[in-house]
Amino acid sequence: MNTILHPDMTIGEVVAHHYQTAEVFSRHGIDFCCGGKKSLAWACADKDIAWESLADELDQALLSPEIPSQNMDKWEPDFLAEYIVQTHHRYLYEALPVLRSYAEKIARVHGSRHPELKVVEKQVDLLAGDLLEHMAKEENILFPYIKTLCAARRGHYQAPAMPFGTVQNPIGMMEHEHGYAGSLLDNLRELTGDFTPPDDACTTYRVAFAKLKELDEDLRWHVHLENNILFPKAILMEQMLNNQN
Repeated sequence: MNTILHPDMTIGEVVAHHYQTAEVFSRHGIDFCCGGKKSLAWACADKDIAWESLADELDQALLSPEIPSQNMDKWEPDFLAEYIVQTHHRYLYEALPVLRSYAEKIARVHGSRHPELKVVEKQVDLLAGDLLEHMAKEENILFPYIKTLCAARRGHYQAPAMPFGTVQNPIGMMEHEHGYAGSLLDNLRELTGDFTPPDDACTTYRVAFAKLKELDEDLRWHVHLENNILFPKAILMEQMLNNQN
């Protein structure tokens, strides 16, 4: 068993420092994004997995060679913030209108035989609306301030005071909104049987579920990058700057 890992470590901490382990947690349905602050011991108890068994699987994952370009824990916070905007936010801006359209269509056409699709349509609409507002807050408030903190650290000057006070305040709000989005994803997984279309599903029905699964996987990684890597780095950086003054 690898001595690097122990049951008191948080799930998010493990994935942040060892991204190869994400597949293990996904395989067991262990949430490493919104649930990233929970311990490995908690995950084992919740999923009824022996710690030794999970640790062995994680050890196997750690044997995979690390690709330096994929180790986002080593990235600068401002670069990571921009990466999130250009990769994950851009994906959502393109995917959400399409998903809304698909969800509305399959609910209208197949809703009489599969009434759960009406609920799926509503959940997709709620998720899309929430994420669009959420991304606007990050792009216009939080991420620019994180970039300001990075510039202040590099230039050895004090970061300007902001109306929201410490960076922990907008981060707390973003984490709360992540939790809400995560609950909507959980609802969609349950309603769709892990995005498994029924035997009588038409092509549009199947494509809609495939795109929902794609969004689920992308958004969970997206939230992980923020909750478990970007936000802790931003909080620590602000604290270090404050301690220098």
